[in-house]
Amino acid sequence: MGKNVIWATVFALVAAILQSTLLARLAIYHAVPDLTLGILVFVSYNNGSMSGQLTGFCSGLLLDFLSAAPLGLNTLVRTIIGATLGLMKGSFFLGVVLFPMTLCASATLMKALFLWLLHLLFGPAVPAYVALSPVLWVEFALNTILAIPLFALLKLFKPLLVEGRDI
Repeated sequence: MGKNVIWATVFALVAAILQSTLLARLAIYHAVPDLTLGILVFVSYNNGSMSGQLTGFCSGLLLDFLSAAPLGLNTLVRTIIGATLGLMKGSFFLGVVLFPMTLCASATLMKALFLWLLHLLFGPAVPAYVALSPVLWVEFALNTILAIPLFALLKLFKPLLVEGRDI
């Protein structure tokens, strides 16, 4: 389990750097696709809840250090998302197009919901999405569309990212 969490964190670091540099220049309505969330979704679904939690914790902590968000915010949100999506390991097999899109879309909505709840609890110290703002919905669309090529790319690295005998 440790090997895949370490590799997923390395992939998340590369994705976070890519998001904050190249993809930030191509942003639509200041919305950037969350590639680290897609990596977390892939690892969580393929490895289960414990790997999802650990990957969410490590990648969230990494994002906390790279962003201006309060320390622990991304860690908490991504740990919960990783644990939740990890519970669905092996539950559904809907194909290579519909399933990654559905998982990444639901993870994006979960992230927005958790940030909104934390914003209600802690006030303006926690940034949250505005429900009617195009930023949330553009990011939702980008994450959903980019799920297919992202999952296809991550499948090439399946021996590094997925544990178990049935690789």
